[in-house]
Amino acid sequence: MVLERLERELMLLSRHQVMARRERDAECLERSAYLLLSRIDAQGPMSIGQLAEAFGLDTSTVNRQTAALLRCGLAERVADPEGGMARKLRITEEGGRRLAADREVNRSCLARVVAHWSADEVQELEDVLVRLNRSAEALEGRHWPRTEDDAREREAQ
Repeated sequence: MVLERLERELMLLSRHQVMARRERDAECLERSAYLLLSRIDAQGPMSIGQLAEAFGLDTSTVNRQTAALLRCGLAERVADPEGGMARKLRITEEGGRRLAADREVNRSCLARVVAHWSADEVQELEDVLVRLNRSAEALEGRHWPRTEDDAREREAQ
């Protein structure tokens, strides 16, 4: 019964996020563009194969999605900075601007949702969501890079 309610609440959370995106202006990124750009932003330039692996998707799917990013000028192909054979995708200035604008809208909407919550309640929600996402990532074997992980690694060295 608890898992049934949890599944419903996660579905509703997803729905609310989709509805908020529809209410935005025409400049809002498609969901796939937002996710791909977010991953490239977190990890740096990535090949189509790396993106497919990161998301657990077929390369043809990622190829179509990245082609749309390229057509819109949100990403560009660059030589592998590490000297590899595959070309990588890097966020353009326009892609970075639009990603930052979407993130700001998302944060603004989220701020309105939790406006009457205490700081401790907001922190508790963040902690639980991080734990949920890390558990899902561990099961999938696909880690999403987080800037706070990099900071902890630097501190440990």
